[in-house]
Amino acid sequence: MTIYEHPVLEIILSEDPTVRNGSLDELCAGASLTELNEMCGVLDPFWRKSDNLYERVRALFFLADLYRFHLPVAEGMEPMGKVPYSGVQHLMKRRFEEAIDAFLADVHAEGLHDALCSALASSYHHLAFQTLANQVRRSVRSVRGNQWMFRMGHPEDHPLRIRNELCQPDAGGVFPILRETTPVRMDLTHSAWSDIFFLGMDFPEGARVMNVSVDLAVMGQGAEPRPPVEAYLRIIDEPVLRLASVDLGVSADIGDLSEVYDFAKDYLGLLKAAVIAAGIIPPGMEGSGRKLSDLLERLAGPGRGLEIVSSVNGIPKGSRLAVSTNLLACLISVCMRATRQTESLEGMLTEGERRMVASRAILGEWIGGSGGGRASRSSRAVWPMKTIPSTGLAAAACSQTIGFSGRTMCLPIPGRNFSKA
Repeated sequence: MTIYEHPVLEIILSEDPTVRNGSLDELCAGASLTELNEMCGVLDPFWRKSDNLYERVRALFFLADLYRFHLPVAEGMEPMGKVPYSGVQHLMKRRFEEAIDAFLADVHAEGLHDALCSALASSYHHLAFQTLANQVRRSVRSVRGNQWMFRMGHPEDHPLRIRNELCQPDAGGVFPILRETTPVRMDLTHSAWSDIFFLGMDFPEGARVMNVSVDLAVMGQGAEPRPPVEAYLRIIDEPVLRLASVDLGVSADIGDLSEVYDFAKDYLGLLKAAVIAAGIIPPGMEGSGRKLSDLLERLAGPGRGLEIVSSVNGIPKGSRLAVSTNLLACLISVCMRATRQTESLEGMLTEGERRMVASRAILGEWIGGSGGGRASRSSRAVWPMKTIPSTGLAAAACSQTIGFSGRTMCLPIPGRNFSKA
């Protein structure tokens, strides 16, 4: 039997839905430690050799599942052991493939134990999401108008400038404020998150959704419904990037470029992701060692910076209204308007601009670490009603997934823009 005939790979490779939709738990039920190790030994070289995104990522998730849930409880598993420090260093620096190699080398030298199972599970899990995130970057980068963000590595190369209308202070020295508002989503046919693009590729029949964008009002208070998500941008007379969330009650003055890419430092990760995805601080600047003040000077003028504020009005956590994604799109939109990436400073976005905001919102979800990219979420802020059918057919020649996945990614069917300044 070749490795491609192994039952664990049949679940990934089979065109028969009854086999492909089979449960890894069922396959592992009653399996011995030797049999579980054999599955890992089949899956690891498979993901390394496969050039198919769907197959590679599914194999990585299977490995994460085996090391996290099945191997630690198998009879004969050693409960304790040491984890090589070199692997931990790679893991902490997000070099997941190198971490896996270091941990597997220790397995071959010293044997597998529970601690190494945990380390490998974490590495495979993160590598799977990193692989998906890289594909999101690739897809967003392929959209005309986005390529420059990934190629830029020096402030002098920055093509964006703040609009002249926002650069003229009033008599008191205060600069104009640009305001963007967006609605939230009401999900009429909840898909249980199966429209996240990888899951949509895995089970396309479950990725059929219908959503509408809605304004909100509190019943009995007499107020007219209004968009509950807001974003503001203005120039400030300090060479810093000032980010603030009104509803979270947090703010920060960022003076170092590396802080913009540090999403775990504070509760402003969503605003940082929006600033990057909108091209204010492009993805290509990460790790460049350049000064943030030089970038801001290029954008807004000598000695100046930017203040970007978000506000979500009266929506509790867990509302299922896709607030974070709509807020991300709102922030990206206000940044794009301010930097002349839209035709007009206010009013309706064009169809091409809506699609640009949607693609960058997906990018923002992934670089911010949320692991989103749901077809039903990324453009709710810019289309008032949207249906997303998924036929489950093989990828067409025009699809972004042709050549590396073979399965169709869900894309939005546009309606009318609901975002305004």
